[in-house]
Formats: sequence, C-alpha cells, structure tokens
Amino acid sequence: MKPDVKVCCIKSAEEAAMAIDYGAQALGLVGPMPSGPGILSLDAIRDISRTIPTHINSFYLTSKTEFDAIAVEYEWVLTSHIQLTDYTSENTRLALRKNFPDLQIVQVIHVSENSRMDDIKSAEKHTDLLLLDSGMPKAKKKQLGGTGQTHDWAISRKIVQKTSLPVYLAGGILAGNVQEAVLTVKPFGIDLCSGLRSRDKLDPSKLKAFFDVLARIA
Repeated sequence: MKPDVKVCCIKSAEEAAMAIDYGAQALGLVGPMPSGPGILSLDAIRDISRTIPTHINSFYLTSKTEFDAIAVEYEWVLTSHIQLTDYTSENTRLALRKNFPDLQIVQVIHVSENSRMDDIKSAEKHTDLLLLDSGMPKAKKKQLGGTGQTHDWAISRKIVQKTSLPVYLAGGILAGNVQEAVLTVKPFGIDLCSGLRSRDKLDPSKLKAFFDVLARIA
C-alpha cells in the first residue's frame, strides 16, 4: 500500500492548496523553533489552518515539551494533529490526551545509532503516531527537523516492525530516494520539507516529480 504523504514547512494558503492538488494527505505548519526552515507565527499558522479542508490532516509542529506551554500554542492554532518535535514525557502526552480528546498526538523520534527500543516503547504511550526524523535534539543549538539529512533506514525499519503505531518517515526524502525509503522502511507515511522546496518556496516541479515516482511504487 502506498504511504500517505505529509508536506511540511507550508508557508501560505497558496502552498497548502498546491500540495493538496498534487496529492498530499497532510500538511505541516512549523511553530517557533530553535532552528530550521518554515517557521511561522501562531497567527499565520491559524490563518493557514483555517483554509485547509477537513479531509486533509493539519500538523502543528511545536518544540515545547511541557503541557502548559504546548496547550497555549495549540489552543491558538487548533490543528487536527500536534507534532512534538522534541522529547516529551508520558505525563505531558497524557495531559494533552485528557484536555484535547480529539487531538491526534504525534511524537517525533530522532533516529540515531543510539536509538533504543525502550525509548520507543516510552514514546508510544499516549501517542497516536510516531514520526522518525534526522534531527539532533542534543546539539548545542537544537535541530528538531528540516535538516535535509537522511538517517539509517535500517533502524527505522526495525522501529516500524516493532511498534503497533502508524509511523511517518522523515529526513532528507525526495523524488530520487523515496522509492528506496518506502521499500526499505515500509512506513505508514512519508514526510517531506526541503526535498520539495526551491529558494524557500514550494516547487511544483519537485512536487510533480515526487508524486510521479510515488505513483509507480508497487
């Protein structure tokens, strides 16, 4: 089965419409972050999210890790999903679940050779989706996504095989490697940002090339 596609780093209502026209099932809107592309104000995200059709999933990306700080942002943007780009505790996610029962909670795992299944099991609790990315949350200046770098997909494949949750794969994916990524990892979904942009704008030629490749994957 072909994976769902989430186009991240959406910066305008026009980009959102373009991504949907080409076949995206989900859109990512990036809130305040310590670094990375696509960062928008909460006001801009709220305005864009209001234009997204209800059958398209909207992901709000936050770098906050405590419930109160996350809730302040989420109550402003009111997307269908919240993507927790940094480590959060089980208690934080449980509080999100209790206070926003209709919200889909997405925990990001930044995959490295040190990734342990015990950490994955903890991340699964009070979570609806996992997203495997290539950030460096322990760097002096945190990188929590949008790096344009791949990681070891063999590790991601093991995570997909062992978790009961749907998994999105992110990190350096583009038309040239999406077939290998899908066949290797077999994720529920693919998440792209830099691989679809040129000069900081969503590029229709890259969108077309990507979805053309995806259409040919058996």
